[in-house]
Amino acid sequence: MTVVEQTPVRAAPAAAPSAPAPEPDLPPDRPRRIGGFSRSGVLSLTGAAASGLCVTILLYGELAPFSGALGFALTAYLLFLAIYAVLTGFEEDGQAVRDRVMTVVLWTAATLLFSALVLVVGFTAWRGREALPHGNFFTQDMQAAGPLDPLTNGGIAHAMLGTLIMTAIALAITIPLGLACAVYLNQIPGRFSRFVRTIVEAMTALPSIVAGLMVYAVWILGLGMQKSGLAAGFAISVMMLPIVIRASDVVLRLVPGTLTEAAEALGAPRWRTVWHVVLPTARSGLATAVILGTARGIGETSPVLLTAGFTAALNTDPTSGPMVSLPLAVFNFVKSPQPTMIARGFGAAAVLMALVLVLFVIARVIGGRGPGHQTKRQARRTARASRQDVARFDELHAPGLSLFEAESPAEASATADPTASGEND
Repeated sequence: MTVVEQTPVRAAPAAAPSAPAPEPDLPPDRPRRIGGFSRSGVLSLTGAAASGLCVTILLYGELAPFSGALGFALTAYLLFLAIYAVLTGFEEDGQAVRDRVMTVVLWTAATLLFSALVLVVGFTAWRGREALPHGNFFTQDMQAAGPLDPLTNGGIAHAMLGTLIMTAIALAITIPLGLACAVYLNQIPGRFSRFVRTIVEAMTALPSIVAGLMVYAVWILGLGMQKSGLAAGFAISVMMLPIVIRASDVVLRLVPGTLTEAAEALGAPRWRTVWHVVLPTARSGLATAVILGTARGIGETSPVLLTAGFTAALNTDPTSGPMVSLPLAVFNFVKSPQPTMIARGFGAAAVLMALVLVLFVIARVIGGRGPGHQTKRQARRTARASRQDVARFDELHAPGLSLFEAESPAEASATADPTASGEND
C-alpha cells in the first residue's frame, strides 16, 4: 500500500483591515429659522415684488395686448410668487421654499380679508356720519318725519326697539330647543340622532328667504294671522336654531368623558349628570353658541320683510300691527333717492354693525374661558361653598356625644341615680 503524504495547506493570511477613508469636510448643521424676518428673506420679497411688477408692466404695455386692472394685479401676483420661489430656492431646500411661498399666500389672503372688512365698516360709518351725531336719531321714530325733512327730525328708535323685541322672541324659542337638541345629539347616540344631525347640518345652509316664506305660508296665510313682530321672531328663530344646535353640539363633545363616568359611578342618573356636570362644564361654550346664533339672526332682512311688515311709528306690541327692525329699516331707507334718507340708512347700518360687533366681543370674552375656568367671583363663591361643606362634613363625622352631654342636667342626674325620683316620692 502506497502512503500518500499530504502537505498541509497554509491558509492565506487575512487581509489587514483597511484604514477608514477620510470623511469629507461637511458644513456644520444650522437650525432652520421658523418664524420672524431675516435680511435675505426681506430682500427676496422686495426683489420678487419689484421684478413681478416690472415684468407685468412690460407684458401689458409692450409685449402682449393685455388690458384690465384685475388681470394686471393677478398676473403681477403670480409672477411675484414664481420669482420669490426661485430666489428662495438659491438658499433653501424644496420644503423650505414651499413653506415660504405658502406663508406669503396665507398672509395675502388674511390681508385681503381684513382690508375688505375695514372697507365695509369704514364706508358704512363714513356714509352715515351725517346722521350719527344727532341725538334724535336714536330717540325718535319716523312717524312725523318725511323724506325731505332734515336729519334733525326723525330717527330709528322704532327699528332699534323692534330688533330687540324680535330677537328676544327668537331667543325664547331658540335657547331651550337648541340646547335640548344638542344635549340629545350628544347624550343619546343612535340612528335617529344621526338623522337629526343631518337635518340640522342641512338647515345651516337654508336660505333666509325660505324661512320667511315658510312662516308666511303657515302663520299668515294658513292661520290667518297678521304680520307682526311675533311672526318675524318665529322666522328669525328658524335661522338661529341650526347655528345654536351645531355650535352647542361641538362644545358638548369637548366635555371630558371622565367627568360623566365619575358622576355615573357615584350613582347619579343621566339627567342629573347632564344638569350638574355636563352643562356647567360647557357653560362658556354654550353661551358663545347662543351669542353667535343671535348675531346671525339679528341681521336677517328677508324673513322680517315677509313677516313683520313695515311701519314708521313705534310699536311695542309684537302680537298686533307691523313692526320694523334695523335691517328692514336700512333696506327701506337706502331705496329712497333723497340724500337724508340714504344717510339715515347708512347710520342705521352702522348701528347694526356696532350691535353685532358687541355681540361677537361678548362671545369672544365668554368663549375665551375654557371648560371649568372660573372668574374671580365664581372662584370666591366656590371656595366659600367648599368651606361650608367641610364644616358640615366635620359635624357629621364628629364622634357622638355622650349620653350625659346630650341630656339636660336634671335628666342626667336622674339617669345617674335612678332611685332619686323614688326617694323624693
